[in-house]
Amino acid sequence: MKNQYKLPLILFLIGIILTIVGSLFKLMHWPGATIILTVGMLTEVAAIITLIVLLIKHK
Repeated sequence: MKNQYKLPLILFLIGIILTIVGSLFKLMHWPGATIILTVGMLTEVAAIITLIVLLIKHK
């Protein structure tokens, strides 16, 4: 794997983990679930945008 794709991959994995934890919080009705879900999904979006920019830049 190229070094340039490590950042989007790490961001996406962090986003997935946060989304799963946020879903667990939501199921258990614990406070902070909405914030964790939002941050997780925004992190995934940032990873996808970063990957698209890298792919267009190196095309």
